[in-house]
Amino acid sequence: MMSTPGFSFDVTARDGHARTALLQTPHGPVETPTFMPVGTIGTVKGLTMEEVGTTDAGIVLGNTYHLWLRPGAEVVQALGGLHGFSRWPRAMLTDSGGFQVFSLAKLRTMDDDGVTFRSHIDGALKRLTPEESVRVQSLLGSDIAMVLDECPPGDADRAAIERAMERTTKWARRCLDAPRGPGQALFGIVQGGIHEDLRLRHLESIAAMPFDGVALGGLSVGEPVPDMHRVLRAVAHQMPDDRPRYLMGVGTPRDLLVGALAGVDMFDCVLPTRNARNGQCLTWRGRVNIKQARHRLDDGPIDPRCEGQCCNGAGGRYTRGYLRHLFLAGEILAARVMSLHNVYFLGSLMRGMRAAIREGRAAAYVDDTLRGIAEGDEVGPPSNG
Repeated sequence: MMSTPGFSFDVTARDGHARTALLQTPHGPVETPTFMPVGTIGTVKGLTMEEVGTTDAGIVLGNTYHLWLRPGAEVVQALGGLHGFSRWPRAMLTDSGGFQVFSLAKLRTMDDDGVTFRSHIDGALKRLTPEESVRVQSLLGSDIAMVLDECPPGDADRAAIERAMERTTKWARRCLDAPRGPGQALFGIVQGGIHEDLRLRHLESIAAMPFDGVALGGLSVGEPVPDMHRVLRAVAHQMPDDRPRYLMGVGTPRDLLVGALAGVDMFDCVLPTRNARNGQCLTWRGRVNIKQARHRLDDGPIDPRCEGQCCNGAGGRYTRGYLRHLFLAGEILAARVMSLHNVYFLGSLMRGMRAAIREGRAAAYVDDTLRGIAEGDEVGPPSNG
């Protein structure tokens, strides 16, 4: 059970390990399983928050690292917190900033107290500790904050992963002790790489602490996809049953379905907007590569089955031939339309999963959907992203 006032989490249906639930937050309810679009710098790239609101998104993610460096957490707070700043009225989660420090920062040095690094923007020297991460997130004013963790790369050896687990546990306790914003929930993070025994050991430590939710970190960071799925199937259903389960940074349709079937409630990833900027559209028949010549004279929508405004909206539709022309011409509208479509598609995918769980056909929904995606994919195997 979530312990922060203003929050609750109630499981509403089960089918095997998969489940639907209602997460209540101070900014409204979130039905799970759910996909959270990533609003890195206070915006889901290329989209207005009004557009994001049409995609079934009940919660979006903000990035602590980027907002801390620019425009600064104090600026965001002065302009109404992240909700007022971005004009997003629904629930919001912020990450800790740690992953970006490890992946983007220059001249990084880490010790048991925290991480010292130089900003990738201007080279300024910065110090991120568990307490500073929580302080910044409290200024941002998100509904849900994340603890600072150490995320080892996918090819890290077992000893390095165990050291990261130990440090993450210590930092988790410090995050719990740090002052948070009024009514701000806090989620813990489980590390352990692709080693099931390490994952379960670290899960036991993190789940024993009074976090409002528990996340799996350090997946989709370079390890083979089958190994990630194996870990999900072994670990997800053993996470606390009475709290939200969050799989961080994972967002291919296959990964979302495998994760939800394993018992995960929440997902996030930059994939839908990143893929759109590279000319890839997600559909029920696999990924469409809008650059391909086959679409030059195609007057059909991105996805005939899609009910979103880009494909079959009341105001008409954008054809593949038109979007191909815009993309090859470098017109920003192509990326915007395809980004909105991709975010809408992942929302629809999770909405379908929730319906399948309630009707007791979750496994069949996953099998049928993945079969259709594999048969029509124009880019490559779905496991490639």
